[in-house]
Amino acid sequence: MHFPKNFLWGGAVAANQVEGAYNEDGKGLDIRSIMPRGIKGEPTEEPTPDNMFLEGIDFYHRYKEDIALFAEMGFKVFRTSVAWSRIFPNGDDDAPNEQGLKFYDDLFDECRKHGIEPLVTVSHYETPLNLARKYDGWVNHDLIGFYEKFVRTIFARYKDKVKYWLTFNEINSVLHEPLMSGGILTPKDKLSLQDLYQACHHELVASALATKIAREIMPQSKIGCMILAMPTYPLTPNPDDIIKVMEADHFNDFFGDVHCRGVYPGYMKRYFCENNIEIKFADGEEELLRENTVDFVSFSYYMSICESATGGTRGEGNLLGGVENPYLKKSAWGWAIDPKGLRYTLNKYYDRWQKPLFIVENGLGAADELVDDGQGGKTVNDDYRINYLNDHLVQVDEAIADGVPVMGYTTWGCIDCVSSSTAEMKKRYGFIYVDRNDDGSGTMNRYRKKSFHWYKKIIADNGASLARE
Repeated sequence: MHFPKNFLWGGAVAANQVEGAYNEDGKGLDIRSIMPRGIKGEPTEEPTPDNMFLEGIDFYHRYKEDIALFAEMGFKVFRTSVAWSRIFPNGDDDAPNEQGLKFYDDLFDECRKHGIEPLVTVSHYETPLNLARKYDGWVNHDLIGFYEKFVRTIFARYKDKVKYWLTFNEINSVLHEPLMSGGILTPKDKLSLQDLYQACHHELVASALATKIAREIMPQSKIGCMILAMPTYPLTPNPDDIIKVMEADHFNDFFGDVHCRGVYPGYMKRYFCENNIEIKFADGEEELLRENTVDFVSFSYYMSICESATGGTRGEGNLLGGVENPYLKKSAWGWAIDPKGLRYTLNKYYDRWQKPLFIVENGLGAADELVDDGQGGKTVNDDYRINYLNDHLVQVDEAIADGVPVMGYTTWGCIDCVSSSTAEMKKRYGFIYVDRNDDGSGTMNRYRKKSFHWYKKIIADNGASLARE
């Protein structure tokens, strides 16, 4: 095995999917409060009782219990986010909410008490609702200033408690889900390419600004970008399919190119020109991007896709679309299972950007069944999850052997949480089962799954017990 001794093993969640307490201690509403069907349905005018995000898994009140379970598994790192509207309820407030700041003080202290390093995403699909309604989210240049104020506040507050930071979750997803990713209320079919790519620019500038501020306030910190990785293969060796793949990759890779190189790549300049898109740069923004590249690149990885110039069966459930790969099996939610694609992605990203890499999301969503464990308790016999994670981690080890510097690995939804895309509980990822159902019923009790004990062993022996074919 090739995992380094300081490899950061852990798990990941997002504030909007676990915390709940949506209207407690001064918190304002965020865009999730009007998305009861995730990305599958239209937003509502106000929060509705069937919105699973409102209560989450009650992490806000139960975080000590949950952090203790993470520590029992041996986590070295725990990725979560700071809910923007818990700190600035409306996003454009003059002063932060002290009760919100105190909650994250307590959360990060609890992590460190157990020897767990927090890895914190500044903005993870939880733009304050007021910023969406009043400004149409990141379409508006004013969002940069509101984000800067948020960043300065939390960096100054937590500079001695958090070393690793991510600026935006899956920043490239704004091209596909502008409301979830960019707080943009204009419907997708009415949003112009000009406004969409201007919003991308505003986020990229804000990300560079956050990187600059981090180095001023906490020079010992490491700050990275975060990208939704979905490797794309040609459906056939037809050169037209190869070009189709190249073009598809460009739309995702350009976010990393700007973060790591500090300039817009030529292929995007061509796309902008051919589609009458003129990115407006405010004074100093070109220099800001160029001078504040990230320390590392983090990404999520769940699946790969194919592309073809001549059509093919479009994949169901894939955020970035794509054509189905006939050689791969699929999860219950239609996501192609491709462990080797993770090794390919790690090699590709390091070859391209020459930055350390961090896998901050990877996992299998499944409809778990809670059963008796034979010892008077309950568990989930999730061998399917163990097999999925094992096979992906073997490929991470292969990439490290290839010479790729991988900082760590945090499985997605290390404890069951509300699904980001479908807003349901039955799509479970965790090592810990949470007794909550899609109708809102359940005790919220926590139960260790079979995978809990498996991951504990993997962490303890630094991957030595991974099963190879």
